[in-house]
Amino acid sequence: MTTDANTVALVTGANKGLGRETVRCLAKRGWRVFLTARDRERGTRAADDLGVEFVQLDVTSDDSVAAAARTVGDRAGRLDVLVNNAGVGGPPSHPADMGADLLRVLYEVNVFGPVRVTHAFLPLLRESDHPRIVMVSSGLASLSRASDPARPESGFLALDYASSKTALNMIVSQYARALPGFKVNAADPGNPATDMNHHTGMHTVEEAAESVVRLATLDREGPSGGFFDANGPVPW
Repeated sequence: MTTDANTVALVTGANKGLGRETVRCLAKRGWRVFLTARDRERGTRAADDLGVEFVQLDVTSDDSVAAAARTVGDRAGRLDVLVNNAGVGGPPSHPADMGADLLRVLYEVNVFGPVRVTHAFLPLLRESDHPRIVMVSSGLASLSRASDPARPESGFLALDYASSKTALNMIVSQYARALPGFKVNAADPGNPATDMNHHTGMHTVEEAAESVVRLATLDREGPSGGFFDANGPVPW
């Protein structure tokens, strides 16, 4: 686990919840951290509270993401760690009742968003001598667990959210194999109590951030192309 105080990191969707806690943990290590959020007022307030830098970034907008990449490039010249945390959940709906339009809403944020952000920040990540990308996934993305009747994941029906995170896991696998020298991994934060689940989750954001921070702080011998929770590897 690296502790280099010169590390530059960026976390998307970080004005509250898991993203904010991830920023707090990384800044506590002495890193230079960019907190991003779609809402400028909320993001600025969170960044000020944590003593980090704010950059406005809407993961669904090409222009917004490109502007954020230019800002980070101008301020820091490189990026060592990218945490794609921004994500949304959908309204409760039976898979049989869900049309394609509902999936598009979640996929725009949960799938296309991380690809859009990663693509825009790759030039800055390539300036790092130890680049790391963390995609915040979910235990619901695990096909192995979803197909096991003994697992709680098998009884949770969320066609839009679960499938978007499964797609994100394959994106992690693709990036990891395509980007030698990078550490690209998916984090399962468990079920944190956040606005997304109306604070009904089983874990605190502090507990949930453990897996994300662990992957963000991997040393050069760490894994790439994997799916991990706080206890270790998660089956695909």
